[in-house]
Amino acid sequence: QQYAEESVAEHMKELQKLFTKECLTKRNAPFAWNVSKIEIERIMNASVRRSDRYHDLKAQGLSHDKIMSTFYKPSNMRVYSLRGEMDTVMTPYDSIRYYKSFLQTGFMAMEPQTGYVKAWVGGINHKHFKYDHVKVSKRQVGSTFKPFVYALAIQEGRSPCYQVANVRTCIKLPDGTDWCPDNSDGPNDKLAGKMITLKKALANSINYVTAWVMKQYGPQAVVNLVKRLGITSDIPEVPSICLGTPDISVFEMVAANSTFANKGTYIQPTFITRIEDKNGKVLQEFIPNSDEVFSEERAYAMIQLMRGVVQEGTGSRLRGSKYKLVNQIAGKTGTTQHNADGWFIGLTPDLAAGVWVGGEDRSVHFNSIVEGQGASMALPIWGKFFRKVYDDKHLKLSKADFVRPKNLD
Repeated sequence: QQYAEESVAEHMKELQKLFTKECLTKRNAPFAWNVSKIEIERIMNASVRRSDRYHDLKAQGLSHDKIMSTFYKPSNMRVYSLRGEMDTVMTPYDSIRYYKSFLQTGFMAMEPQTGYVKAWVGGINHKHFKYDHVKVSKRQVGSTFKPFVYALAIQEGRSPCYQVANVRTCIKLPDGTDWCPDNSDGPNDKLAGKMITLKKALANSINYVTAWVMKQYGPQAVVNLVKRLGITSDIPEVPSICLGTPDISVFEMVAANSTFANKGTYIQPTFITRIEDKNGKVLQEFIPNSDEVFSEERAYAMIQLMRGVVQEGTGSRLRGSKYKLVNQIAGKTGTTQHNADGWFIGLTPDLAAGVWVGGEDRSVHFNSIVEGQGASMALPIWGKFFRKVYDDKHLKLSKADFVRPKNLD
């Protein structure tokens, strides 16, 4: 837990400095340049109505207009800053906008074999941001959803080396229109038109191939699978989910991906094993739910598929001089539209962890994908955490390879 909190604090401080510097150039800071004044007003008014101040004054019987007038009166307050708490004078309305300028995060690590949660960081500061971004918050997951789609192909007998043409795939929708997603690289896609393996397609997060896989099995099959992987969030049965349009929690995403590291068996995350009274008598024990979703061989194939992300794809910076993580890692980055959400889910044989980073509002984000992608926003927390964990010899976290099934061809 200590290493998780340290990793979050170290990275988020540096990332926030970059974002604060960018905000100096934004007309509507901290909101993106393309967010209208009407939309900003709507976001702010909704936040005002959700605030403790509004609820407290409403409970005292004040009218909406009288409550709103208090939000525009300057007052002394102590606010959060990167340098620690700071005494200042501002209106409550401005303080809400000020707090929206901070990027948030959620981080969770668990043992795939037991479901035991080993670390949980729900945000950048609990005192000033009392909201859990691990289990309560649900955000668009982007390409971290893709492994679930590829898992269907693996389950149906395709191997990570199975080749697919990297060409646009269209899927007919119920209204008769075609859904034809493009690759994120557009005309700069060097692999366009070529035959590529499923492993390479996932490593490079290629939308054409992901859409092809979705077309083979359909949205319902994908939804059925993710439900077995413990995801309880609403997943609409539409083709676009294959590119990560659903809103899902870090808690659900880490647990679902841990299934691949646990030889195909899903285990529900748990952080309380039992409750005892003062005499040590066990009052209640908690046994996590589990479900054998894949065979050991299929799960191992998925690990090989996701290893490509770290070996040669969007997660390869974990191998660099900054983190020096040379052990086997399977993972997936994710970046949503306009860089609103950055994700990284990473698996090792003994420990799985996931990170989300983004603004409180989706309209608060980096302009550029260089800073706004999951590999820049979320992956560094994962890298720092595992570097610290492996450096602590007392924890005895294994660097061994994923266990290869005995009867695998």
